Amino acid sequence: MFLVNNLKNKKILIGVTGSIAAYKAVILTRLLVKAGAVVKVVMTDAAKTFVAPLTFSTLSKNPVYSAFTESDDGLWNNHVELGLWADVLLIAPATANTLAKMSNGICDNLLSAVYLSAKCPVLVAPAMDLDMWLHPSTKNNIKKIESFGNKVIPVGDGELASGLHGAGRLAEPEAICEYLDSFFGDSFNQKENKETTTLKGKKVLITAGPTQESLDPVRFISNHSSGKMGISIAEAALARGAEVYLVLGPSNLKPLSQEINVSSVKSAEDMFNAVDKEFDSSDLIIMAAAVADFTPITTSDKKIKKSGKGNMMLELTRTKDILKTMGGRKKAHQMLVGFALETNNEIENATRKLNSKNLDFIVLNSMREKGAGFKHATNRITILDKYNKITKFELKSKDEVALDILSYAEKMSQN
Repeated sequence: MFLVNNLKNKKILIGVTGSIAAYKAVILTRLLVKAGAVVKVVMTDAAKTFVAPLTFSTLSKNPVYSAFTESDDGLWNNHVELGLWADVLLIAPATANTLAKMSNGICDNLLSAVYLSAKCPVLVAPAMDLDMWLHPSTKNNIKKIESFGNKVIPVGDGELASGLHGAGRLAEPEAICEYLDSFFGDSFNQKENKETTTLKGKKVLITAGPTQESLDPVRFISNHSSGKMGISIAEAALARGAEVYLVLGPSNLKPLSQEINVSSVKSAEDMFNAVDKEFDSSDLIIMAAAVADFTPITTSDKKIKKSGKGNMMLELTRTKDILKTMGGRKKAHQMLVGFALETNNEIENATRKLNSKNLDFIVLNSMREKGAGFKHATNRITILDKYNKITKFELKSKDEVALDILSYAEKMSQN
């Protein structure tokens, strides 16, 4: 389940190219329309060998464009008007062939003409096999189109059409929707705060997402954190001029900007080591990750099988307390921020955590608040600081909440 709240009435032009992953663009179209976006689709001829245009026109409730003129009446499909109409051009899937054309300005179909004419932002979601994705020419093309100002949505990792396993999969439709939602939220916030560079020259360290504590090669202990809140904070800090380091647990989401330094980790131990490496050189540390409190004492190297009729006893040990350890190391010039997700006695429990971990302030989420916590695009927070001040905020998008958290940190640093 995922929620988005920045897509309503946004005009999204999807470019679909000739990849087996074109079927995911069908799901993506449905999700965007359901989220309230206005969707139009441009297809290459190669894309039509995988998915029929009728599918997209039915789901989007708009005509599908694939040629410069309509064969029956000669009506011109104005590529300039399409580019001007859209709030964003999203090419998904984008094949290696299309990336090469974008990189070198080759214009031999309607989609490439729309791209070269587009005045709106362009997002690209690549899809190809592992060897193609790793080829130096593809890497160069990616770098080149990014240098033009285009945003590249990270590829997924998993089983590919060829049977290989690795990077190159088109990002899942839900993840692309989340990226678009974040993109529009960030675009609005950056327009509203385009002169705000209050974190310029500062290093900001952020943790986000869950951790996974392995039981055996196929099972693990984890939680429902998506990483959305921490990623939103990272993107907002970058927009304010900071040098941003994000330690990200297992998540389908990734930051939009390639300028954010991302360390992908799995376990609580991994996260501790990544934070330990960057902590001392950081000015502002925001620990938004949902780190497991316990991990199995032993991990099997083989899948654990059922045996007999008895129950399985699982022995756990505490993980390293990252927040408390860093609170003990915190220097006078550093600011440390924690999160507390509570189900009862919220203020009392958050205050205890604030004091015991030596935090400057703590961001409280209540599981009892509708639209707050895990798996929501919104959040409703209360901030408690070391001066015993309690500030409640209204329900907002996580992009807006990220700005509130950073503004609070900046205000405290001036005291």
